[in-house]
Amino acid sequence: MVLCFAFCSVFLTNCATVMPDQVGVKRTFGKVENNVRQPGLVGFNPFTTKVVRVPVRTMNLAIVENLPSKEGLTIRSESSILYRIKSDAVPQILLETGMEYEEMLILPVFRSAASDICSKYDAKDMHSSKRAEIENEIKNRLIEVCAPKGFIIEAVLLKSIALPDGLSRSIEAKLEAEQDALRMQFVLDRQRQEAQRQIIDAEGAKEVARIQAEGKKNATIIDSEANARAMEIEAEGMKKANELISESLTPNMLKLKQIEAFQKLSTSPNAKTIVTDGKSPMVNVLENPN
Repeated sequence: MVLCFAFCSVFLTNCATVMPDQVGVKRTFGKVENNVRQPGLVGFNPFTTKVVRVPVRTMNLAIVENLPSKEGLTIRSESSILYRIKSDAVPQILLETGMEYEEMLILPVFRSAASDICSKYDAKDMHSSKRAEIENEIKNRLIEVCAPKGFIIEAVLLKSIALPDGLSRSIEAKLEAEQDALRMQFVLDRQRQEAQRQIIDAEGAKEVARIQAEGKKNATIIDSEANARAMEIEAEGMKKANELISESLTPNMLKLKQIEAFQKLSTSPNAKTIVTDGKSPMVNVLENPN
């Protein structure tokens, strides 16, 4: 039992646990091995060797810094650097930079890059869309220096920018004036659109009235033409009827009609005087009253 306990104690003291967000590197008598140990148990000789565990997850380095502007103002900024370490570059980092890599490398490079780049911009630019441009320039400067040493710079964020009070009031007044101008432009655009809509409505109503007037005019013309045509057809019909009647009234037919009329008169009980020219059967009949 004692031997078992002693064996377990010795075994446990000869092992180190590398966590999932870490890699381990053995350092024996001050010499760093190039072999990088992945998460899990790593055996070593506690008398000669030490396992150095380095985090490889994304780290957030928060910085509070006074930055200069182009006008010579001092701008207080709260910034963050998101970075991580390349797993296979851990031996190089331990040899060249050490475990104090944030204070020895990342922070000095950031301060130098931020001061140099921000001094090229006006203070108001740090509150405008140019903030992203400033962040990208600082990030690129960090990548130039830190990437060859085994660091991956993911982002540089200027989270909070504190301007001098007088400048802040001036910027706020300017922004308010710009907002007022935008609101006025919006109102003018709406009024212009409403006027344009009314013009379009009036032109549409005018066009409708013109089309209706043309329709009535065309209908009147069509009715007039139809009436004229109807009268023309009626006149032609009467003409043809008269022609047919004239053609049917031959001299013999007229004599026959006169004879028939004379016969009807002769049978009448009233006294009548008949005047004739001797050629026609009857020229005139004078009726004598009783």
